[in-house]
Amino acid sequence: MLTISTVNVNGLRAAARKGYAQWLAGTGADVVCLQEVRAEPDQIPGEVREPAGWHALYAPAAARGRAGVAVLTRREPERVQVGFGVTEFTDSGRYLEVDLPGLTVASLYLPSGEVGTERQEEKERFMAAFLPYLVSLRERAAAAGREVLVCGDWNIAHREADLKNWKANRKSSGFLPEERAWLDRVFGEAGYADVVRRLHPGQEGPYSWWSYRGRAFDNDAGWRIDYHVATGPLAERAVKAYVERPASHAERWSDHAPVTAVFDV
Repeated sequence: MLTISTVNVNGLRAAARKGYAQWLAGTGADVVCLQEVRAEPDQIPGEVREPAGWHALYAPAAARGRAGVAVLTRREPERVQVGFGVTEFTDSGRYLEVDLPGLTVASLYLPSGEVGTERQEEKERFMAAFLPYLVSLRERAAAAGREVLVCGDWNIAHREADLKNWKANRKSSGFLPEERAWLDRVFGEAGYADVVRRLHPGQEGPYSWWSYRGRAFDNDAGWRIDYHVATGPLAERAVKAYVERPASHAERWSDHAPVTAVFDV
């Protein structure tokens, strides 16, 4: 079995103080993908930056204090790649890819966007560039007899079942028709599958992000925006997928919760 977790830590140093370090010490995952690390590696305490028993790879953003992704693996990766070949996003701290035997795993932090702003334009440029890369990645992996798993915060709720208050968010970034149509293409022509939804068809959620405002967490008024996006044969081997939702608001160490998938490989 291969177990892989992904979580937006909302600042690794703060998360480590609140409970991330304890979670990592207790996880049975073989690979952990992190997003919104926010800190340069040299700013992270050593025991958090290089946890015992893990090979930790980081792709910080050139803009300090923003974005940043990481991949932690029990086994030393065969290859590491930062970015996906588009200059604008190479140093943006949004994509890190590693090769393990027979599998390419990537940590993705897709821009969040905001309607009517430059942030939304950036998100649209990222999506336009990333889709053809996903296609080429799948094709190259297939030619080499490999599978692909892109984990992370995709910042788009694909269907109405993927966010509690979908009616109020039809004109919000993260649930715009064009964003959802783009995910249709990822799960269609690009040849990938949504692992969690495949194992939980017809279910509301399971949500992975809840705003810190109000009582969103207590009321489970969340969004499902953290995905395991896999090539078809790998998705078919997924036997379990779940959100590691904290038992209470006080136990949260991020506004996201880890999403974990188990594959019979």
